[in-house]
Parts: sequence; C-alpha cells; structure tokens
Amino acid sequence: MKKVIFLLLMVVGIMRLSAQESSLVNLQTEVRFDYQREYLDGEAVKPNSGFKGKYLNVILKGNLNEHFSYSYRQRLNKAHADQSFFDATDWIYLTYKLNKNWSFSGGKQVVGIGGYEYDRAPIDLYFCSEYWNNIPCYQFGVSATYTTNKGNDSFMAQLCESPFNFMNEDLYAYNLMWYGSHGWYNSIWSVNAQEYAPGEFIYYIALGNEFKMGNAKLQLDFMNRATEGHAFFLKDCSVMGELSYMIQDKLNIYGKVTYDVNRTNSVGDLCVLPGTELTRVGAGLEYYPLPKGNKNLRVHAYVCQAFGENGNPSGTMLPDQTMVDVGLKWKMDILSITNKIFK
Repeated sequence: MKKVIFLLLMVVGIMRLSAQESSLVNLQTEVRFDYQREYLDGEAVKPNSGFKGKYLNVILKGNLNEHFSYSYRQRLNKAHADQSFFDATDWIYLTYKLNKNWSFSGGKQVVGIGGYEYDRAPIDLYFCSEYWNNIPCYQFGVSATYTTNKGNDSFMAQLCESPFNFMNEDLYAYNLMWYGSHGWYNSIWSVNAQEYAPGEFIYYIALGNEFKMGNAKLQLDFMNRATEGHAFFLKDCSVMGELSYMIQDKLNIYGKVTYDVNRTNSVGDLCVLPGTELTRVGAGLEYYPLPKGNKNLRVHAYVCQAFGENGNPSGTMLPDQTMVDVGLKWKMDILSITNKIFK
C-alpha cells in the first residue's frame, strides 16, 4: 500500500510541475462490495458466501500535451509478488497520437480480444462465461491504431506477451481488432494468435456485436477457438448474450446467457478445457440513485444458475451452481487538474 501511495503522489507531483504542458489530469478511485450466496447442488458454499470486497481501483489518466496521453489503473485489493508490483496493475501505458488517424501505444495493455463481455470493466460485470473467468487479459506490449476520418471505425494491430506466458517462457500474442460505431450497430471483432507453448498457437475468431433499439440493447458475442492444424469450428467456442433495458436513466434491467463448450482433445485451450459444456443463465438489475444521470453510485442485484459439465474440476463455473448477489459500487473523483489553472 505504501508503494501505491508513493507512486501516486510522485506522479501527481510531476503533473503539477509540468501542468502548463498538460491538458488534463484525473485521479479517481472506484470501490465495489457485495453480499453473495453460492450454492452447489442446493448446498451453501460457506467460504464463498457472505460480505465480499470485490474491487478497489485507483485510476489516473490525462494528457501530457496534444500528442501524448497516459492511462493507469491499479487494483489495490489484488495480491502481487514482491518482485512484481505490476501483477496488480491492470494497465499502465503511454499513447502517442500522430494525427486524427494514427496513434501508437506501449506499456501494459488490455490484450486485444474481441467481444463485449471481455471488453467491459470487471467491476461492471456480475456473472460471466467460463472463458472470461480464466483469461489473463492484461499484458505488456505495443499497439498501433488507425481511425477513419469519420471516426466510426478503428483498426488496431497489437503485439504483446501471451496471456499464457505463466512461466516466463518468452511467449507472444498477435492480435488484430476492429472497433465499429454505426448508430444502432456497434462491433468489437478480432482475430488472434495466442502462443500457449513455445511455437504452439491457439487461434481465435471473436465477434462482438451490439444492437441498440431505443432504451433496449442487445450484446451478442461469439468466439471460436482452434489449435494449429485443427479446424475445430463450433467444437471449441463460447457464446455470450445480454439483453438490457434502461428505464428513465435510473434503472437498468437485464438478462444474460453464456455457453462454453470444448468437444476436442486438444491441450491448447487453457481457458475452457476439453470435456466442458456449460450454460449459465441469469438476470439482474442496476439502480443509479444520484440525480441528473450521475452514474457514480450504483446498487446492483442478480441471480444466476449454471448447469452442464466442466472439464476443469477447479473451474470457476461448476455444474448446478447458483449465485445470488446484492452489492454497491461507487466512484470518487479525487483530483482534477487542467492547464487553465496554471496559465
């Protein structure tokens, strides 16, 4: 904790000294805690029931000048090894914006995999697919992004450490992504080559689709996975769908279904193991009590049920698992500095 506080004070101090060159500094924290109950085959799982502190994040972001910007998020409640402070760092990267079309980033980033469930911040998710629960999605790397003149489409190429580089074996991931924003339809698509062992790859096609209809929104993701030399189309895949409806900018109600399956004997999928066929269904709500569309305070509740088989007996989602949860999230703006203060 002392290291985190010292780092934040040092960064804020630097920003104050160079404020005439910086356009913006924002320092925020966000917190979420829940009361949850888990049941397996109708029996309460006591270690995973009760009050739980879910997330405690510190977020620092801003612009150094018209070309350089930075973003940093530290998860204070996540353990890290003494020699690797970055274990608890979700991301910390610097972006250089050459012009309105081209930008380049380097540092610890989100691994460029498509899909709306994957793309959303973990603090804003409640029950997810088996794939989501097992993919280490923050890694060091570099990326280049091209945005069209109208700004409706962005294409990103990324080279980063593989999410499966558990033993520091010098493994890499190669990712191509398309972000589309076209009114009623938005997209997050990707093709990925992830090295899971030296010279051995698993390939993804991840298609995230969002459809907006007034206050209703449907997010539908499909991911197909295949190891090298095997075209396992629809044999190793995940489907995630969420339908939500916002009422007067205060109450969001939603239903969600996830489906993970791996009918192969390949050892390359380290997220959804062979022998898995799992479905999870659930529903929930989010209530924002603050006025004028302020989303800094949120009350949420949900219930979900899983059924099927998990090839990983230590997996996150287990057959006949029931989750019931009520929680609270709030965000606090700690510091905001603009160059106007120092001119």
